[in-house]
Amino acid sequence: MTLESCPTITLTPGEWQAFQDRLYERDDRLELRAPGTVLKRGEEVDPYVLSAHAEALRSGEVDGDVWDTLEDIDETAGDEEEAWQKITAFYLGRGGVLIRVTGMDEPEDWLFTEDLARRLGLIEQTGEG
Repeated sequence: MTLESCPTITLTPGEWQAFQDRLYERDDRLELRAPGTVLKRGEEVDPYVLSAHAEALRSGEVDGDVWDTLEDIDETAGDEEEAWQKITAFYLGRGGVLIRVTGMDEPEDWLFTEDLARRLGLIEQTGEG
């Protein structure tokens, strides 16, 4: 992915699972595992661990509590779809990146900071800096 293709990154269920399988958490920092990285006990990442690093999420696997998130950003909505649209707009307007997984039975949408998405390989590194 390049920055131009952001702020929305679309993945298939297989790509999403492969991404999650490469993650680990060490010292409360989410990292992308390089080939050969040996994990210590407790460094594995499941969707619940991943959710602690997301700005917001709407997932069939993890309860992202859309209504509490909406309240946190001082917004109101008539239904969950409108609530998610307002949450997405809020975070994208502040440099967030939407990760959307297609082909699932329920919506699978995660909002990460751009820095996290870049560090985890969802956005290619640029030559800057």
